[in-house]
Order: sequence, then structure tokens, then C-alpha cells
Amino acid sequence: MKKIPPARNLSVSLAVLILIAALAFGASCGKSGQHTAAAQPPPPTVIVASVNQKTVPIYSEYVGQTRADNTVELRARVEGILQKVYFREGSPVKKGQLLFAIDKRPFEASLQSAKAIAAKAVADLAQAQQRTDVLQAQAELADANAVLARADQDVNRLAPLAKEKAVTEQDLDAAVAAQKSARASVDAKQANLTNLEHAVKYTIERAKAEVSASNARITQAQLDLSYCNIYSPISGVIGFLQVDEGNLVGRGDATLLATVSASDPLLVDFSVSEIEYLKLTDAETAGHGAGKLRFDLLLSDESTHPYQGTFKVLDRTVDPTTGTLKVEATFPNPGGYLRPGQFARLRVAVAEKENAILVPQRAIQELQGAKTVFVVDDQNMVTVRSIRLGDKADKDIIVLEGLNPGDRVIVEGMQKVRPGSQVNPANAGATTKL
Repeated sequence: MKKIPPARNLSVSLAVLILIAALAFGASCGKSGQHTAAAQPPPPTVIVASVNQKTVPIYSEYVGQTRADNTVELRARVEGILQKVYFREGSPVKKGQLLFAIDKRPFEASLQSAKAIAAKAVADLAQAQQRTDVLQAQAELADANAVLARADQDVNRLAPLAKEKAVTEQDLDAAVAAQKSARASVDAKQANLTNLEHAVKYTIERAKAEVSASNARITQAQLDLSYCNIYSPISGVIGFLQVDEGNLVGRGDATLLATVSASDPLLVDFSVSEIEYLKLTDAETAGHGAGKLRFDLLLSDESTHPYQGTFKVLDRTVDPTTGTLKVEATFPNPGGYLRPGQFARLRVAVAEKENAILVPQRAIQELQGAKTVFVVDDQNMVTVRSIRLGDKADKDIIVLEGLNPGDRVIVEGMQKVRPGSQVNPANAGATTKL
């Protein structure tokens, strides 16, 4: 057998190693190429919506604040200790429901005292009306008149006799003196009777006045006693308790105890500009009068109040400093679900737009004042369209230029695409995970 030289043997070994390395490198490159091809990401999934064309109402929106239809502050009208509270804070109350009780004992005592004074005044009046002094003076005057009549008779009888010298001049002079004395007594008795009648009349009038005053004190005492129980004047929801049981209330002023609000119906106050006012009231542009408009109430969580509202009050004048008109709308609010003081948006249809091209509001992007949307064509390629917008129609916006009916616009997933890229579109109604 022929031996291979050592140098040649080494060359063969090196050649074999190089061939193995080359095969291994080729296999490695093949695998790397397969990995690169497998790493290509699929087109991103986006939600698209079709551009529609239809007749839609044109809405105006206003920012308002809710207000109770009726609010009453419950105050202590008499001074006393707050004895009992009969309600739970924040709970509904009915008209006529007992809410507070103030200690009644001092007012019951005042009422009894007023009744006693009234009884005494009635007794004094009865005594004054008996007129005993006047009756006695009248009797004395009658006696004096009788004496005067007898004296007159004596003078009339003696005067002719004295002329005929049938009686002495002394007898006639005595009769005349008696007559004068009797007349003076009558005058004195008459004066005394007149004075007594005036005095009795004054006493009676004073007694009557005292009776009236005592009756007024009874009425006031009864009122004060009735103020000890405080009832709800309206049906509604009562707020926080302002004074705890056992405190003195009503000293110096009418202490605020709690507040009751009636919020069904619920009022919403807002302002409109002069132009919006004309839209709402002009029949040629709005299509109907303000009294027939129906408002939707949009709450802070983007939900809509289930009951529509109507106009209640339009202010009499436009505020010259702001150019706005105050408006009040009323909404049914069963159960008092909405509370006074909430901020809300009001929406009302003021006109109709025929054959309007509509795009969802969430599909619109704004960059440096330009409005754009992402449009997906038949090959699922993305392009950017600049659009010109019109009025708002519910959750859609009317497009005046830039879109056609049937175009597909991206409404979700816009951050994952760029113009010229391919996407995997899913309809807006589908439940595709992005």
C-alpha cells in the first residue's frame, strides 16, 4: 500500500474542514433568511365606518346648570331648645311631614298666662258695663228735678196771692229761694251725671281695648306654640342638618335648621346668544316656535337623560354686556335622580339638512387647524383626506367637502397606521380586538 505524504495529508484535512464550514455557513444563512421572512408583521387591524348620506337634524348645544323647581330654608321662628329631629339627612320628605320639635313648655305657660289676662279683661268690661254710678246719679237727678218742680209750683201759687196781700212777702221770698236752690241742685246733679257717663264710657272702651289686646296675646302665644313644631312646606329631598338636638335656636335671628328642595320637575338654566335666540324662535329657520322645542339633557358621563325638556322661561331682555339671553328649561325628574347644581349640556334640533354626508366625530383629526381623516380604499390601503366640516348632527359631523358616500374612514386604531400603509379593516359594529 502506498503511503500519502504528511504534507498532502494535512492539505486534504484542511480542505475537508473548509467544506464542512462552508456547508454549515450555507445552512445557517438559509435559516436566517427563513427567520427574517417569518418576522414580517401582519397589517394592523383598525375599525372603519362607512360615510353615510341622509337627512339629519341640526343640533345646537348649550352648557347649563340644574336647579330645583322650589327650594325652602327651614328656620326656627321662636327661641328655644331643639328637642327632637324627625328625619334622616338626604332623605325624601312629604309636604306636611313633621321635621323638628322645639321645647314647648315655655310657650304653653305663656299661652296660659295670656288666657288668664284675657279672662280678667272680660270681667273688667262686664263690671264697667253695669254702670252703677251712672244709675245712682240718674236717680239723684230725678229727685232734684222733682224738688225743683215742687218749688216751681210753690212760686207760681204764692205770686198771685202776694199781689192781693193774701200772703206775706216773706212767704213768697222763701218760695223763690227754694226754687233757686232746687234749680241749682238740678244743674249740679246733671253735671255729675254727665261726668259719670263720660267716665264710664271711657272705662268701657278701655276695658274693651284690654279684651282685644288680651285676645291678641292669646293669638300670638298660640302662634309661638305652633312654631315649636316645624313641618315640611313642600315635598322634596331634605339636605344636611345644620343644628344638632339640644342646641338653643332662634336667639337673635331665625336659625337655619335644614333646606328642602323639590326637584321634580328639574330646572336647567342656560344662556343663548342673540343669533341662537333667533334660530330658536324664528319659524322660517327653526320650523316651529320656541314653546314646541324639545331639549335633550346630556349628563357629565355622556349619558342622556331619558326625559326630554321644554322651555319654561325666556328672560325679558338681552344682557347688553354679554349679548346673551337667559333661558330656563324644565325636565321631568322622577325620583329626584338628578340633583340641583349639576352641570349638563342641552341639545336641541333647530333645523334639518337634506342629503347630508356624515362622518363620525371620532374619525376626525386636527393638525394645525386642518381637519383630516384616514380613508381605506378597496385594496385596504390608507390615504389621508382633508375635509371641510359643517354643522354637528348628533354624534356625526356634516362634511361639506372631501368625502363621498360609501367611503370608509378609520374610527379606531389611527395611531397604528400611516399614509400608504396597508391595514386589516373591521366594521365598527364588529367586536374585533385591536
